[in-house]
Amino acid sequence: MYNLISILFKYVFIIIIYLFIFSIIRLIYLDIKSISPVALEASAYLKLINRRDSIPYKIEEYYSIDGELIIGRRSDNDVYLNDPFVSKKHLKIVEDEGEYYLEDLDSANGTFINKEKVEDVVKLSNGDIIRVGSIEFLFVDRG
Repeated sequence: MYNLISILFKYVFIIIIYLFIFSIIRLIYLDIKSISPVALEASAYLKLINRRDSIPYKIEEYYSIDGELIIGRRSDNDVYLNDPFVSKKHLKIVEDEGEYYLEDLDSANGTFINKEKVEDVVKLSNGDIIRVGSIEFLFVDRG
């Protein structure tokens, strides 16, 4: 009798282990699938550095830069950041002949690139870290 119960527990335990492994693989698949193919096809994009679950509003992981990208607190911006330290129209990124330039749109709290405050139009380089309010983006240029 005890032998039968121990065999039963052994198989139940093995099934639980397989279910756990399956759920881990499923989570990895869903995470990979959530990467925006639009951003992966773009020659330049912004990648969110902050953890998305630490931000109390909806935000994407990637934002492709197609000609012009405006970031701000207004919902009609290309990138909407509901952050109290972000101005309604905070900054603009413009592409000009394969080069990308960032312009602060007279925001109240400023825009920072690699921890330095932006005072004028700045040319972006691959790997620059852009901070807007409490949000940080990595600029990626594959061009």
